[in-house]
Amino acid sequence: MQEQWAKISENLKKMLDSGVFKVWIAPLHATVGVDSLQLTAPSAFVAHWLEHKMLPALQQAAAPVLGLDPAAIAVKVGVATDRRAREADPAPSRPAIVTDAGAAPRLKESAAPTARVSRRAEQAPLPLPLPAYRPAPALWRYSFADLVVGPPNHMAVAAAQDMSQRGGCVQTLFVSSASGLGKTHLAQAVGRAIADQGEAARVGYFTAEEFATRFVCSLKSHDVEGFKSRFRNLDMLLLEDVHFFQGKEKMQDMALAVVKNLQARGGRVIFTSSFSPRELQHVDSQLVSHFCSGILTDMGRPTEEMRRHILERKARSFQVLLPDPVCQLLASRLNGDVRQLESCLNSLVFKARLLNCGLNVDLAMEVLSQYASVCCEPDFPTILRLVCQSYGLNERQLASRSRRKECVQGRNLVYYLARKHTSLTLEQIGEKFNRRHSTVIKGITSVERELSKESSLGRQMARAVQLIERNAGLSAVQ
Repeated sequence: MQEQWAKISENLKKMLDSGVFKVWIAPLHATVGVDSLQLTAPSAFVAHWLEHKMLPALQQAAAPVLGLDPAAIAVKVGVATDRRAREADPAPSRPAIVTDAGAAPRLKESAAPTARVSRRAEQAPLPLPLPAYRPAPALWRYSFADLVVGPPNHMAVAAAQDMSQRGGCVQTLFVSSASGLGKTHLAQAVGRAIADQGEAARVGYFTAEEFATRFVCSLKSHDVEGFKSRFRNLDMLLLEDVHFFQGKEKMQDMALAVVKNLQARGGRVIFTSSFSPRELQHVDSQLVSHFCSGILTDMGRPTEEMRRHILERKARSFQVLLPDPVCQLLASRLNGDVRQLESCLNSLVFKARLLNCGLNVDLAMEVLSQYASVCCEPDFPTILRLVCQSYGLNERQLASRSRRKECVQGRNLVYYLARKHTSLTLEQIGEKFNRRHSTVIKGITSVERELSKESSLGRQMARAVQLIERNAGLSAVQ
């Protein structure tokens, strides 16, 4: 019996974060029957939580061990614990509602009889509270703990961690990489690390486009000084996608003033960009000089070992059991960015739940057919051909000087896909169309900006990218 529970616990450890396992699973006592699993919880609250929140994970972990699908699971409250709870709270057994200012109503713990876990219970869950914890600010979605580190990003992560520590030696960091490789994750991890330390440090986090939008609003409202004052007392500035400043002189002047003031006071700055400083065009030389005044580093595509660890962590966040053969298959076939890995795993989990089965190699192969070809190298002529088909153009029209909307969007999409999927330099991509590499940068930036928006054009371009990448056997769309 204990052997079976140990196996179930091991499955749960692979599916859940260590903190979740320690709080909810470790204190349980298990009784394994011929066709059932009975769990004894230390309190009524834990029993309710397991019943209404952890049922799918418990069933999936127990099914391969007990040979049941889904496994029959019952949860009860320990007798001694239940008696102590009644003595400490002699109030009626009806749950009492306790309300905090600005918080949602929550149930006060009370004794509860043995609860049989069933699918019907999920239809009307009780409004139970989450376990008590002190959350980081809602702004910071990512942390260093969630970041998989390897050769392609080791230097960038080390520099960022140094900047998040009080008294670190790195004051300025410039991180460049293609989209989807972790620039935003890294910047937000720094902000979260500072917040978790409980420091009184004032941290500003903006994309370059947000910075520009606020600056334009201050110009319209004749409150430029008010705009500047918001940055004067910052201890750290996290400024993303600074390639957006290309060709925007007034934005560059304001960014330069803000950065110079911050660095003069000993403040710290992190810049991220899709391009390295030397690739930026039409950017003030003084601003580029400040970009280059600290550590310059890039982040490459994750190695196969890193991809395996990323998939394992994503599976835990989805609370699913990812068998080693499936994980190895996905890691070896998917060589794109992190968004591709997450999208493929998400699709696999959704399909498995739809079919009411576990994750297996055959199912993974079906899903993989939508993401990557087994042996297909990125190819510029293929990209060019598929973009022409997508926009109803021929190669001569695409390479012409025409400013028709379809021609401009098609050319920009070729720039974007060639930069993402081939080893061609910006200069080489530009030569294919008799364009300068500054034009290529401008086109790539335009596509990235549209893809990040929820506009109709952004959605249209995202669909075009997805279709082209799928037909070319390239990485999935971001």
